[in-house]
Amino acid sequence: MKESYYISNSCVIKNQKVFKNEALVFESENTDFNAFAKATYKNLQLEYPKFFKMDGLSKLAFLASEYLLSDKNEADNIALLFANKSASLDTDLKHQESIQDKENFFPSPAIFVYTLANICIGEVSIRHQLKSESAFFCSDKYQTEFMSNYTNYLIENQKADKVLCGWVDFLNDDYQAVFYLIEKHGTKKHTINEIENLFI
Repeated sequence: MKESYYISNSCVIKNQKVFKNEALVFESENTDFNAFAKATYKNLQLEYPKFFKMDGLSKLAFLASEYLLSDKNEADNIALLFANKSASLDTDLKHQESIQDKENFFPSPAIFVYTLANICIGEVSIRHQLKSESAFFCSDKYQTEFMSNYTNYLIENQKADKVLCGWVDFLNDDYQAVFYLIEKHGTKKHTINEIENLFI
């Protein structure tokens, strides 16, 4: 008989609000993403100065992950599967602007380093000391069935004990993160319907 897996925790960040397990846990009136991200960071009472050097996509992934991995066990083998629509386009455009400016030509290495979407996985892995499987996918919308099957494969084949899955998209201060943690224990079954309910 096939083993069942569960969504043990979830986090949704959008419209200046943070929901953990569908309950509103933080809200800010800041419509500017950087101001909202800074307020969320302070609300979490974090001390991680590198956060302020990250691009918007990495800050968003970092914050959503904090709500789900803050109490992780050191021995946990947690894989990361992220997806989005815009890849790193927000940072790519900023980098392109710095190259096109002939009067002030100075492409910043600090911006260039974030011109890959999967850098946000690296930021989360460094923060939580994860040395696990990871993948980042780009598509027009969240591929629920694919992500569910990939997650089941990782746990069934003992590539991971838990999988942090989700959508993290950021472009021109328009943002959304929908993250959820899959493991062998929990109350909400890991099904297509339950995943899709997180996106409502």
